Amino acid sequence: MHSIIMKVIGETLQVTLLVLLMMVLVDIINVWTRGKIALLLKQDRQWRQYVVSSAIGTVPGCVGGFTNVSLYIHGMISFGALVGSMAAASGDEAFIMLAMFPKTALILFALLFVTGVVTGFLVDKFVKKANIKTCQDCPEILYHHEERSFQHYIKDHIWKHIIRQHLWKTALWTFGALIIVEFGMSYWHFDAISSQYTFVLLLLGAAIGLIPESGPHLLFVTMFANGLIPFSVLFTSSFVQDGHSMLPMLSYSVKDSIYIKIFNITFGVAIGSLLYIIGF
Repeated sequence: MHSIIMKVIGETLQVTLLVLLMMVLVDIINVWTRGKIALLLKQDRQWRQYVVSSAIGTVPGCVGGFTNVSLYIHGMISFGALVGSMAAASGDEAFIMLAMFPKTALILFALLFVTGVVTGFLVDKFVKKANIKTCQDCPEILYHHEERSFQHYIKDHIWKHIIRQHLWKTALWTFGALIIVEFGMSYWHFDAISSQYTFVLLLLGAAIGLIPESGPHLLFVTMFANGLIPFSVLFTSSFVQDGHSMLPMLSYSVKDSIYIKIFNITFGVAIGSLLYIIGF
């Protein structure tokens, strides 16, 4: 037991350090590109919004989801584009996947991007045909100009946002998920359970993906990293969950948030089941 705990602590510290470095890098890119996305979308909104919003969604962490919610509230992307972007998003778990299995993670992100674009297009068609009203109770978003000094960046971006809001939660969830899987493999025969009830785990992953929070999905990330579940289960969980990118959307429109999750779990289970049937 002692060896398992020490192993988990070591892996947690290693993953957390990598996540910190990647979070800072993504945040720097986000600050640098702020304002350029709106100009890009104005050029050709008909098709570009699906590609751009899904590409933003695949960015690890919460910044992509928050950006797309803001774009949606301001009428710069459609409801379908927002649904597709949430499908493409993996929240902070994306950092963990890049740290644990980078090659497979990139393949997963590419697949989520493509399916996000297609999902967004199909959802807009369905919403229009079914005459579903969206964004009816969304208030205005107020922006403020931020001080862009190095001291401001360290204090507000790295300390207050990345470390205080994200990193410690990521570390705790990673530790918890690793503990469960390590003990499960040693004492609870996780390998036998996961092989016998794979499709049940796929459905469970989709259900847990409805939780608007980063963390629970890490159990499936860790199980995949240890070869306990197939790619189809990881994909389904990743497709349905969006970290805590849904939290700001819930504050703007609960109804639209419910619609988003209904569409995402429907498409996620359908595509994930197809991948499962063909052997992935």
